[in-house]
Amino acid sequence: MNERNTTMHNTLQRTVQVEGRAVPTDSEGYLQHLDDWSEAFARALARQEELTLTPEHWEVIRFLRQYYHEHGVQAQVRVMIKHFTQAWGPQRGSNHHLHDLFPRGGPQKQGNRLAGLLRTKGEH
Repeated sequence: MNERNTTMHNTLQRTVQVEGRAVPTDSEGYLQHLDDWSEAFARALARQEELTLTPEHWEVIRFLRQYYHEHGVQAQVRVMIKHFTQAWGPQRGSNHHLHDLFPRGGPQKQGNRLAGLLRTKGEH
């Protein structure tokens, strides 16, 4: 029974090792505390998720963080598509391309995790 309780607890919270420090996240990798975000956190989480961060990824991550800072909410995918279609053109700014960049949940889930933002409303 103790082993089961430990297993259940581990599904509710985990950590990401960032420069020798255990940073607490929920079971999907969303930060428990927004102030724990750093570029080193994003790189460490990306490694765990087997994602190699490119300059395009960093541009999306920075956009998500800036949008959250300015609006107090996460950017919806349609907002990302509009922004990146203007910035990169219709093919690279498309929903399909953004989901190719972030294959584990798309830009709204995986992008927000890497940007150190909270789960969006309604996410389970």
